[in-house]
Amino acid sequence: MVPFFALLGGFVVFRLTGLVGVDVLDGWQPSLRAALALMLVFTGIPHFLPGWRDEMAAMIPSVLPRPRLLVAVTGVLELGGAVALLVPPLARWAAMGLALLMLAMFPANVSAARRNLTLGGKPVTPLPLRTVLQVIFVGAAVAAAL
Repeated sequence: MVPFFALLGGFVVFRLTGLVGVDVLDGWQPSLRAALALMLVFTGIPHFLPGWRDEMAAMIPSVLPRPRLLVAVTGVLELGGAVALLVPPLARWAAMGLALLMLAMFPANVSAARRNLTLGGKPVTPLPLRTVLQVIFVGAAVAAAL
């Protein structure tokens, strides 16, 4: 739920910041891009933390090779995407790429929920809620790209 609160809370704070005169955040789309970037920092950093990395690797379906490498690659893509969202000429492309990345990573979340795995020492988000969150995250990325 931390990513959801980072996205929602970040959007509110960034939008208010734009409304009070910070031109770079003046508009719903720049605020949404900044909020997505904030969310991706929260989701990307754990890819490189020892305990989290092992738990994320366990989430990856067994048909995919080298789960620890995949965790590292997706972490780099999330953090790189967060930076690119803040660079206007790259932001639309980054947002679309991130939407595709989130869709590609969803099977790992399904696998984790079905196998009752943990993440950060806590049970993963139940699949129905995780599905709703995924729709929100992908929708936010698509909206940020349009």
